[in-house]
Amino acid sequence: MDKPAEAVNKTVNKPDLSSSSYYLNRELSWMDFNQRVLEEALSPDAHPLLERVKFISIFSSNLDEFFMIRVAGLEDQYEAGIQDRSLDGLTPREQIEKIRDKVLEQFHLRNNFFYKEICPELSKHGIDFVEYRNLNSSQKEVLKRYFRHEIFPVLTPLAVDTGHPFPFVSNLSLNLAVELEDLETKALKFARVKVPRILPRLLRLDTIEGFDFGSDRIGLLWLEDLIKNNLEQLFPQMRVVQSHPFRVIRDADIEIEEDEAGDLLETIEQGIRSRRYGKVVRLDLTPSMPDYMKELLIKNLEIHSRNIYEISGALGLSDLMEMMEIEKPELKDPPFAPDNPIEEKAGGDIFSLLRKRDQLLYHPYDSFQPVVDMINQAASDPQVLSIKQTLYRVGSNSPIVKALMNAVEEGKQVAVLVELKARFDEENNIGWARALEDVGAHVVYGFVGLKTHAKLTLIVRREHDKLKRYLHLGTGNYNPFTAKIYTDYSYLTSNEVLANDVSELFNALTGYSRHNSYRKLIVSPVNTRSRIIEMINREIEWHKKEGNGRIIMKMNALVDRKTIKALYKASNEGVSIDLIVRGICCLVPGIKGVSENIRVISVIGRFLEHSRAYYFRNSGMDEVYLGSADLMPRNLDHRVEAMFPIMDKELIEVVKFELELILSDNVKAWEMTSDGSFEKVCKEGSRVNSQKIFLNHASKKKSTGKTLK
Repeated sequence: MDKPAEAVNKTVNKPDLSSSSYYLNRELSWMDFNQRVLEEALSPDAHPLLERVKFISIFSSNLDEFFMIRVAGLEDQYEAGIQDRSLDGLTPREQIEKIRDKVLEQFHLRNNFFYKEICPELSKHGIDFVEYRNLNSSQKEVLKRYFRHEIFPVLTPLAVDTGHPFPFVSNLSLNLAVELEDLETKALKFARVKVPRILPRLLRLDTIEGFDFGSDRIGLLWLEDLIKNNLEQLFPQMRVVQSHPFRVIRDADIEIEEDEAGDLLETIEQGIRSRRYGKVVRLDLTPSMPDYMKELLIKNLEIHSRNIYEISGALGLSDLMEMMEIEKPELKDPPFAPDNPIEEKAGGDIFSLLRKRDQLLYHPYDSFQPVVDMINQAASDPQVLSIKQTLYRVGSNSPIVKALMNAVEEGKQVAVLVELKARFDEENNIGWARALEDVGAHVVYGFVGLKTHAKLTLIVRREHDKLKRYLHLGTGNYNPFTAKIYTDYSYLTSNEVLANDVSELFNALTGYSRHNSYRKLIVSPVNTRSRIIEMINREIEWHKKEGNGRIIMKMNALVDRKTIKALYKASNEGVSIDLIVRGICCLVPGIKGVSENIRVISVIGRFLEHSRAYYFRNSGMDEVYLGSADLMPRNLDHRVEAMFPIMDKELIEVVKFELELILSDNVKAWEMTSDGSFEKVCKEGSRVNSQKIFLNHASKKKSTGKTLK
């Protein structure tokens, strides 16, 4: 029997969701995100002046890391002759070329704005960037003495000739390439001087004894400018012909063959040491550097011309972060003291509070201190038998780790999974792992081939001859410092079903358990993708019946093709989908017949949007999952992640309200268009700055005790 005409047309018109035209490039999407970071510096009314400088630093630091990891990977693929195409159909070489074009545009925009807009504004507020050549003779004399006593002793000039091979240039190092003339032989020589990172990159001239800079003004001089103009002290009997700065970015992705590693901790330590020796993926230099110097660097650093970036002005503007130490409160964000909603309610006994009701914290608006207090109370409580915890990025001087060490000393059984492979935090984590082992904690390093990214704490307490378990489940790291600048959720509960799941997960992490079925917890790499797609498909079925399907997802990145296909399918069926994606988003909204019911926004503001939240209307039986996982293949297939449901209906409403508030932002939000670009959300009606509203309400909540609803 022939199909009805309507069915035939529906089949014919059905889009091919595998087409590369429906996906954005992951790397270029990340660069668009970093552009939005830069825009926070460019907008005069976005932030106080020094905060705008901070965003230039963040943009620059982000880009360095992007080259160290992502561009380095593309370079490896290209050099290996790999022609595999990305989601949007680009080869590694095509991606490298597009990245280069975009980076050059961004560098020009950043520097043009910094020197022509921000520096004059800083000067109006008494902060001056100074060039050595513009100083008077008496000022230069003071700096010569300062150089001799404070800088000269830590410099190591390295000659390059037949007896001195080209020196190794370490990752992220700033250097001076120096041309010299021997005064006796008139022969030209080449040397390299490294700008030491142990010294401040920006010298405060107004703090140098004897330097007259005028009252109430702050003078800043780039360290390399001072070194460059005093090179003759390093090279007596030589004439300094010229010198030019250059900066090197190397491949910093540690590759570890875990199956062959007898001692993972020792292997990671070796990897950290080898990171500084990775191949060069970017060479920054100034346009004034002569061609022969460029050729010398190209040859000795073994790079291609595509790796060279000519940048006017100072190199390595990530060091502008040092300016945040300047005492000019009027040029910074107003200080903020987060609310501690648990302190008064708990009355010093958080376990008693959690037996009555679950607690939800939204950092940084809610203090991270209750989480620290929970571990501290567990450490000293004689009824607590054991504490189990995962640690991914804890930072230095961690009160969490110190609490765990105290717990061991108090006789508790403490088991900690320390993720040694947390990129760029390996050294910190190795130190903490050893410190925990030294006091007698059980320390494990997770699964071979998988990073453990889940944020979990399990506390076992004896109560009335029974064992009671308490949980902290989070979307962010156990790091009190980042908890002040990242938005994240902390869920504190004594729910037995969740406790059983977390216990099973810890058994899998620390032992040989191959548990792969959880009651409420969603776990990567076990079932995160399948459960998310299952809930998307469930929403489609409810929408077919009731016509009001709704999905809200908030995450850092959306890359996974299978999940994107499921969202496209839901959009085609009429489900309303709102996506809050801070960074990479490979899904394209607003395509007719594919994604016209999907809206994508990105919020860039004072705090880094880091929380992950997944909401499904579910026919009025609202479900909210929070957790550590973004929707990327690495999080779904190559990491241990945990997503957990909010069990309390009132707390579900709180999260839903907070998501809706973010979606209404028309000050800090950017919206993706159907061509994949982002535009600032139109400011129609009253201004809604979601982060500012959360901040203001947190301040009011401290005095009234009322939650934002």
